[in-house]
Amino acid sequence: MAALSAWFWNERFWLPHNVTWADLADPAPGVEYPKAGHLFTALPLALVIFTVRMLFERFIAAPCARSLLIHPGVRRRAQPNVVLEKVFTSITKNPDFRHLGGLSKQLDWEVRQVQRWFRHRRNQDKPSTHTKFCESMWRFTFYLCIFTYGFQFLWQSPWMWDTKHCWYGYPYQVMTPGLYHYYVMELAFYWSLMFSQFTDIQRKDFLIMFIHHLATVGLISFSYVNNMARVGSLVLCVHDSSDFLLEAAKLANYAKYQHLCDSLFIVFGVAFFITRLVIFPIWVLNSTMFESWAIVGPFPSWWLFNLLLLVLQVLHIYWSYLIARIAMKAMSRGKVGQASPCQEGFTRVSAHSPQKKKNAFFQVKTLH
Repeated sequence: MAALSAWFWNERFWLPHNVTWADLADPAPGVEYPKAGHLFTALPLALVIFTVRMLFERFIAAPCARSLLIHPGVRRRAQPNVVLEKVFTSITKNPDFRHLGGLSKQLDWEVRQVQRWFRHRRNQDKPSTHTKFCESMWRFTFYLCIFTYGFQFLWQSPWMWDTKHCWYGYPYQVMTPGLYHYYVMELAFYWSLMFSQFTDIQRKDFLIMFIHHLATVGLISFSYVNNMARVGSLVLCVHDSSDFLLEAAKLANYAKYQHLCDSLFIVFGVAFFITRLVIFPIWVLNSTMFESWAIVGPFPSWWLFNLLLLVLQVLHIYWSYLIARIAMKAMSRGKVGQASPCQEGFTRVSAHSPQKKKNAFFQVKTLH
């Protein structure tokens, strides 16, 4: 175990040349450098956030939903059937005509009865509009609060106005209380999302989102441990700037405020393009790749950090393409009154076959 720990925390990977962990272990009185142990605070805080979310959705979001006439409703549940349940869970949720015919003969049911059972069973697992509204309201509230806090904190930070300050004196940069709270709160939130995935209604994108949350936790932890928290705070703020707009558009859609939804979706799209395709590469990537090279010089974890940010930028381009395609498609249909941007964004579109559908709007996931 000691050998594995020594290999993982190899100074030649994590730190610039001629810097050791010992150099960062005993700072001057009143000075604190990041340490991996600090991140353990995020775990109990994640449980607190998860608890707050449960209370928020029950006592704040749910009454708001009811005031907007979004009620939980009672879904028709499929009648218990061992044979069909086994097929549903282990073979297919959308049986073709061959499967339907076989099941019809096996159960002595009409084909329509089998189809109806599978339709009810699929709908049984889908979250209601009320559930989705409460979840989006929680995310909107958190994203708005954390963005407001992060922006106010960075407004007073020198590295927001001159990104070279992200690298002056690196890695001997003090971890201030404001930066620490910002980082730990973001990390705890994504830990809480990982917890909640196992208690929420299971969605089709469960594995994708679990990997997304895990990657986010890894990136935040990685940038904290090697004290790239200053530039990391810029990355977090850039991404938080459009997340709450996306959730606001969802809320308007669930409440059936179509014009408001359209407007919010357009604002979200503009904010996404500006922050991800302009600000992020010009402001953040320029600093991590070129300014840091000139001031600090490259080292192994520097290469990995920049590689991950470049992958993130590729994802930004892909997601921007999806948003633009949704908007263009909606605009072309809007000429004949068939769709609006927000409606198009929330419409399920076919992929290869009618049974393989995906929601284009919800592909626009923001990766921190």
